[in-house]
Amino acid sequence: METIGRDLAEMQRVPLAPAHVAALRAVGETVRFAAGEMVAEAGKPADRFVYVEDGEIEVVDPYSGERRVPSTLGPTQFMGEIGLLYGGNWSMPMRAARDTTALVVPRADLLRLMADIPEMSDIIITVLAARRRRQLDHQDGTLVLIGEEADRSIARIAQFAGRNRLPYSSYALGSAEALRVADSCAVPPDRPAVVYGRGQVVAEPTLETVARLLGVVHDIDERQRFDVLIVGGGPAGVAAAVYAGAEGLSALVVEDTAIGGQAGTSSRIENYMGFPTGISGADLVWRGEVQAMKFGSRFIMPRRVAALEPQPDGSFCASLDNGQRVLARAVVIATGVQYRRLPIDRLAEFEGAGVYYAATELEARYCRQGEAIVIGGGNSAGQAAMFLCRTAAHTRLLVRGSSLAASMSSYLSSRLAADPAISVDYGAKVVALHGTDRLEAVTIQNADDGSTRTIDACALFIMVGAEPNTEWLAGVVQCDSKGFILTGEAAGGNSPYATSRPGIFAVGDVRFGSVKRVASAVGEGSVVISKVWEHIHG
Repeated sequence: METIGRDLAEMQRVPLAPAHVAALRAVGETVRFAAGEMVAEAGKPADRFVYVEDGEIEVVDPYSGERRVPSTLGPTQFMGEIGLLYGGNWSMPMRAARDTTALVVPRADLLRLMADIPEMSDIIITVLAARRRRQLDHQDGTLVLIGEEADRSIARIAQFAGRNRLPYSSYALGSAEALRVADSCAVPPDRPAVVYGRGQVVAEPTLETVARLLGVVHDIDERQRFDVLIVGGGPAGVAAAVYAGAEGLSALVVEDTAIGGQAGTSSRIENYMGFPTGISGADLVWRGEVQAMKFGSRFIMPRRVAALEPQPDGSFCASLDNGQRVLARAVVIATGVQYRRLPIDRLAEFEGAGVYYAATELEARYCRQGEAIVIGGGNSAGQAAMFLCRTAAHTRLLVRGSSLAASMSSYLSSRLAADPAISVDYGAKVVALHGTDRLEAVTIQNADDGSTRTIDACALFIMVGAEPNTEWLAGVVQCDSKGFILTGEAAGGNSPYATSRPGIFAVGDVRFGSVKRVASAVGEGSVVISKVWEHIHG
């Protein structure tokens, strides 16, 4: 905790310029907080920006009520979280450590100033993003999960929060930390639980309820019409959101699982230009998400578009899975693809309890000192194997074919071959899963002679094939026999990303003939906005 405090203090030694403070003063008001008065409460809307002129503001432990970190915010420093950009909630409570005078600016006014004054925007966003990173690095948040390892629904919440860069703490049943939190909230110490602040136990810990607590899902005003609805929050969708916002278009991104999409499950991308030492897919797309929010684009999750209906005036009405409707002048489909579920007996039984479709820090925790098995021969499977071998005692990659040459980048296959902690089995497939509450072993069959062997395994990662997420588009746009959306000449469109329906565009992996690379998806999402602009403004 001391490290967090020192880092924040160091980061904010360069204050906002006098001109920036003057601009804030023109739209804000001076507010006095008495010592001990709460300035921000966890779970409440992050709807104001607080610039300290005199006094001191401290972070509060939501369970003990004591100061969370040694450092505080003093004069010329400001209070805020990344949630300010998207209308989220405070993730940590804060209060006045002594009588404090501050300049308080409503969120809407702050966003307008940030759009008009890029230099001020850069300072604020840098600080807010750094604060969120430190919260994530130190698992420093109000949301606490107890017994993630014993309850699949809580594990899903951990995956949702982790992949969406939402701060939380996770404690094993019976641990000292879990017992402390359970005692403060009167929770049975031997039962899994989701807690959000002292005395607030989440009775129904679903993704929906937790997303509302964290402020990442909102009810849409059905009277509002967006310029562009972007369906899917992977690299293509987020890139489209960045450029839409930069061009002054009102944009809404709807994502049903996690911002980052399939790319967000890549632990390390080494061939993306500008990152010579590599970057995780989740971190790359998160940077884009922050950038898009800076320009005013909005994100909601977990939400799924269930149907899309063209309107008589040429606009579109999207029905969400909660019954709400979204109106938009144009639609960009960036739903990507999902890994194919294999026809293995008991597969569904172990999904989330030993069988995974992503290899991130969350899943890697279950592989300590055991054997991890990855099925697949593409780059995502190779990256997963490289990442998991740092945690697992051994990682085994199962490849259906006899070579990786046609499906995996050369640099990656070479690394797999050279790493003693990884073995590659060609012509192999999993035919059976074993275990009680969690996966304990798998049976592997050799394609040449049909022989089988059963080996202990702590986790199985399935990364094979790709199916487009287009079942909700039946009859709206033309697709090929596999469900990939036809664009350009194949669909009679006037641009490479235009579909058979004017006003609907498709980018990224969901588009027929696309190059299945993150850089390509980002490029398509960036370029398509110029065509959206032309469609809207003629």
